[in-house]
Amino acid sequence: MEELWKVLRPEEQIELKLRKLYTQHHFQPYHLNNFEEYGNYQQSYNFLRKSSIITFTGNDGRTMALKPDVTLSIAKNTPAGEARKVYYVEDVYRHDRQAGEYQKIYQIGLEIIDEITWEDQLEVLKLAWESLAQVGEGTLDLSHMGILNGICDRFPEEDRQDVLDCLRDKSSHGMDVLTEKAGLSKEESENLAKLVRMSGDFETKYQRAKVLLAAYPKAQAGLEELKQLYKALQEENLSEKIRLRLDFSVMNDADYYSGLLFQGFIKEARETILYGGRYDRLMSRQGKNQGAIGFGMKLNHVGQKLPTDTEGSEYLNIALPKGRMGDAVYDLFTKAGVAAEGVFEDNRKLIFCDEDNKLRFFLVKPSDVAIYVEHGAADIGVVGRDILLESKAEVIEFLDLHMGACRLAVAAHNDFEEDFSRPLRVSTKYPQITREFYEGLGRSVELIHLHGSIELAPLLGLSDVIVDIVETGTTLKENDLKVIQEIAPSSARLIINDATWRFKQERIQKVIEKVRKQL
Repeated sequence: MEELWKVLRPEEQIELKLRKLYTQHHFQPYHLNNFEEYGNYQQSYNFLRKSSIITFTGNDGRTMALKPDVTLSIAKNTPAGEARKVYYVEDVYRHDRQAGEYQKIYQIGLEIIDEITWEDQLEVLKLAWESLAQVGEGTLDLSHMGILNGICDRFPEEDRQDVLDCLRDKSSHGMDVLTEKAGLSKEESENLAKLVRMSGDFETKYQRAKVLLAAYPKAQAGLEELKQLYKALQEENLSEKIRLRLDFSVMNDADYYSGLLFQGFIKEARETILYGGRYDRLMSRQGKNQGAIGFGMKLNHVGQKLPTDTEGSEYLNIALPKGRMGDAVYDLFTKAGVAAEGVFEDNRKLIFCDEDNKLRFFLVKPSDVAIYVEHGAADIGVVGRDILLESKAEVIEFLDLHMGACRLAVAAHNDFEEDFSRPLRVSTKYPQITREFYEGLGRSVELIHLHGSIELAPLLGLSDVIVDIVETGTTLKENDLKVIQEIAPSSARLIINDATWRFKQERIQKVIEKVRKQL
């Protein structure tokens, strides 16, 4: 048997250990079909984190989908009123936005569908903890929909999604805009900005959150539920490889989840590998009165080692955009006392090390900064909000540096008159932003993706209008163009890798606070 065990890949060994663990807790194995009707998933687009689905036409003419999720299938196939306590080991298929291709995700997880008790929640959290510990050293981050809903209740309904986005991105500057719009007091606005930025060791942050959430009864109730679960977990003999954190940026889909939320991270992976929570609202949307809780964990990263584990773990890796913006940010870092002067003197290098402060800088094309940070090659980066809106990079948008202020706008020739009898021809460097903007207006467009000299397109009849960033508007005026619609403001943002934040938070926080004082 020992020889057979050695033949197994690391992820297969972990799978067997977890199957044994789940069985000991009386979870039954559950196997699903590889294919489901597309309509079952189409209605739950947000629950799938807006992932594309692979579809095909079955022999009977139905549109079928290659399974993108397990939880939705288990929920759908559980009859109303029936209790289930199951675990699964399945491959699911989702579109990987980073790679631009579909990806097979090797996933293990469990679900309880029943009248969910406090003991059920504790059991699921314990198993999530032990599951992560089998993969590596990491963190289990807790949040609660009651806390998020309690905060959202202070804002108009139309701003709810923007509030949730600010919490998810740790965007205190975005929250400042929303609190001002909602007419909240200065004290409440400051407290909410602190809540947005707050995360870390559960016990320490719980005490702080209790003070900041004092005026939010619904949020207080959610926080106290987390506290009771935390206390119970401390009494269990659980692996010391996992740390418990409180973090309000933990956010699975708000339309489906109804209580406890949690996510898991390990040092070897540069992304979230475990998602879980209580999803009673998903059940009710399917006309079922049971509660539900569970989690799924990716096993794709098991056994992988980061190429810079030993070499770069002591450094903070910072990606800066080439050009004036990168120079300005570096000057800001030196004035803030974060970085030493003269690091960039040897311009032949690709990586610039500040040995005194243990920082590593590298200059990349502005549009690539978010890619480096999202993939974890950089811990911190500085990038324009226009690029973040276009790429939809999954990073923490922590700080507005108030540099490079501009706006995304639609511009056209001075004598432009729109013809609604045909699609509008639009030239742009920002196809995703442009498509979403015009879809919101219900306007049919023909997109022409350009990489430079956008202003030339309407002058030569290539397009009717352009979508581009506008600073002073001088270039437009010199070419007989004018802004006809504004889409969004943009400026330089300091962004952080989501997983890195969990493991280098103290060092990153010191950098951010020093920079913030210079703004």
